[in-house]
Amino acid sequence: MTGRILIAGAGPAGLGAAWRLQELGYPDWLLLEGAGHPGGLAASFVDARGFTWDIGGHVVFSHCAYFDAVLDSLFAPGEWTFHEREAWIHMRGRLLPYPFQHNLWRLPKAEVADCLAGLIEARLRPAAAPRDFAAYLLARFGAGLCRSFLFAYNGKVWGYPPARLGCDWVKERVAEIDLERVVRNTILERDDPDWGPNRSLRYPLRGGTGGLWTRCAERLPQERLRFNAPVGAIDSGARLVRTRDGVEHRYDALISTVPLPALCGLAGLPGLGEQNLLSTVTHAIGIGLAGAPPPELPRANWIYFPEPDCPFYRVTLLSNYSPHVVPDPSRHWSLLCEVSESKLQPVDAGRLVSATVKGLVATGMIRSSADVISTWHHRAAPGYPVPSCGRDAVLDRITPVLEARGIYSRGRHGAWKYEVGNQDHSFMQGVEAVDRILLGKPESVLDGTRVR
Repeated sequence: MTGRILIAGAGPAGLGAAWRLQELGYPDWLLLEGAGHPGGLAASFVDARGFTWDIGGHVVFSHCAYFDAVLDSLFAPGEWTFHEREAWIHMRGRLLPYPFQHNLWRLPKAEVADCLAGLIEARLRPAAAPRDFAAYLLARFGAGLCRSFLFAYNGKVWGYPPARLGCDWVKERVAEIDLERVVRNTILERDDPDWGPNRSLRYPLRGGTGGLWTRCAERLPQERLRFNAPVGAIDSGARLVRTRDGVEHRYDALISTVPLPALCGLAGLPGLGEQNLLSTVTHAIGIGLAGAPPPELPRANWIYFPEPDCPFYRVTLLSNYSPHVVPDPSRHWSLLCEVSESKLQPVDAGRLVSATVKGLVATGMIRSSADVISTWHHRAAPGYPVPSCGRDAVLDRITPVLEARGIYSRGRHGAWKYEVGNQDHSFMQGVEAVDRILLGKPESVLDGTRVR
């Protein structure tokens, strides 16, 4: 193809597309971003007290050799902090190592017996292929684990009951069961946190996660980046994008990271089934604290909270990632809490910070509200695309219509696929969209194929 390529959005996907275009030496492209900074939902902010906050518990781990090489070109080794994942679950007044199913022995004995009985029953009575996430969890983990943790936690995260979610997205997002391993760990009372694709993590030494995307944008030609230029309308017939200030930009191909339902509205293409594209709102609440973490707290990366004694489902010990996210690491530490809002799970945003502080005290994460010296609240809407039942059928209808008009919808909310919505996935969706448009190469990340 020859012609102008327009990019809407300077989050990881849009910057991935821009990076690849520049790498290929393509001469005719422009990126439009509605905000005044790059990063999208991976941006970071510094509050008035000097605490750095991310929009959620972002860390960098990768499936993609290309993405790793870009990171290595942006930052020297000394500009990263490196971590081996330490994740926990807070429930029943105690901490359990993650994943839950490998560490049942820390639960009350009656609950352990219930979980093991359900696991064995699920193994002995294999069910038909599940049609939703609730059925998937019951078939693989049994009723005991679902009662104890899985239904409560997933309902809290997604804001919808697991029966509203499909199950094709799961893959490596949920730890599978090795029954022999579970039984051995339980009998031997042995902790077993070793699972998952994100065991080894890295994090920028300075600037939070957003520092990564600021650095990426700085390496691109600045004359091709337009900030504070939100898309106001798209004429997909004439292939024109009009920003809200009335400026028109012609395109031959548009790589859009605009949330998919909004994109359809901007392009004048309603009625494609967007009603089945559910999403959550993510509230990120930063709590800056004086002193040091209580000694009983492990050097955790993050902790999951499935119970209703707090509004948040996850807390990241952000100051464990880098000493430079707090004003003075000898005197300060910080927690980043995440709360999910949906149509079925409303949130009182005006009281959310105070409710979060109360929840941190109730769960023992902080000693007293008197230790709080700074708070920060960011509402990201949408926060997560929900992998709901019927989602893929909707995407199968929308995608061809858009692409016939030269619009390639990519990124976490452009593709509307949570399972390929991490930073590495999103960046690579932008890269591969460019390779498809210019070189005719197939895309492997968008369909869930792992690339290395």
